[in-house]
Amino acid sequence: MDIFFYFCTPMTHSFLISAPTSGSGKTTVARGLMALYVQKGRVVQPFKCGPDYIDTKFHAEVCGRPSINLDTFMASKEHVRELFAAYGADADVCIVEGMMGLFDGYDRDKGSSAEIASTLDVPVVLVVDAKSAAYSVAALLSGFLHFRENIRIAGVIFNRVGSDRHREMLRQVCDDLQLECFGFLPKHPELEQGSRYLGLDFSEEARNDTLVKLLEENVQWERLLAL
Repeated sequence: MDIFFYFCTPMTHSFLISAPTSGSGKTTVARGLMALYVQKGRVVQPFKCGPDYIDTKFHAEVCGRPSINLDTFMASKEHVRELFAAYGADADVCIVEGMMGLFDGYDRDKGSSAEIASTLDVPVVLVVDAKSAAYSVAALLSGFLHFRENIRIAGVIFNRVGSDRHREMLRQVCDDLQLECFGFLPKHPELEQGSRYLGLDFSEEARNDTLVKLLEENVQWERLLAL
C-alpha cells in the first residue's frame, strides 16, 4: 500500500523519452535533461527500458543514483510498477529513457517503450530528428499520436534543427496537430562530431556542458516538470 501511495504522489514528476526510430537523439536528450535537472538541484531518478546495462551505468554517473531497468519481457508488469514506485518515491522527477522506436518490441509492440509507458501510465515525450525534414514530420507525428489510444504523447522535442526558419516550420506542424512543442536542439558541431559516443562518455566535460547549455536555452525544461 505504501508503494502505491508513493507511485501516485503528485510531488514526483515523470515522463518517458522516446523517438520514432533509433538514432533520433533520445539518448542525447534524456541524459542531457538528467544532467540539467541535477544542476538545478533536482533529485532525478533515472530508468531505462529494456535490459540495457550500458545506458544505466551512465545514467547513474549523471544522477548519482542507480538507474533501474524496466523490462516487461523479463518481468511482470506488476513488478515493473513496483520498481518504478519504490525507486522514484523520494525523487523530484523520474526520467525513463526508451529503447529503439516507441513501438518496437520483441513481438510487435510487446516489451516496447510504449508498453512501459502504458504500464506506468506516464506521458511520452518524442524526440524527432528534424534534419532534412519540415512539414512531412506532420504525417509522421500524426501516425504516432493516433496509433494507440492508451499512449499519452505529451509533446515533442525536435533534434538537429538548422535555422530559425526551420524552427518556425516545425512549430507549424505542432500547431496544426495541436501537439505541444517542448523545444528544439539545434545542430552543433560538438554534438554532431561525437553523437555516436555522446551517451557513452560523460568524461568529455566540455561537450556535455555544451549539451546542457543548449537544452537549457532551447527546451522548456520547466514545462516538462509539469507533466
